[in-house]
Amino acid sequence: MNNLETKIKQLIIDSLDLEDISVDDIGSEEALFVDGLGLDSIDALELGLAIKNEFNVSLEANSEDTKKHFFSVASLAEFIRSKQ
Repeated sequence: MNNLETKIKQLIIDSLDLEDISVDDIGSEEALFVDGLGLDSIDALELGLAIKNEFNVSLEANSEDTKKHFFSVASLAEFIRSKQ
């Protein structure tokens, strides 16, 4: 696991107040929504804002590309790397 993925996992935990989950509980390739971690659309908005604030990247709401970027921690890390 790389440092950026660890930071994203911790950001997910902190920004969504996931008290019963640790960084090690979130798989980098695991889906964040529905079947995987089980996040919902409200979580997506909060996480998007946290990512924007932490990494200074902008995300387009309701974009198919944004949905792909939010699939997993690994896809988010790839997106953030491409914007920095």
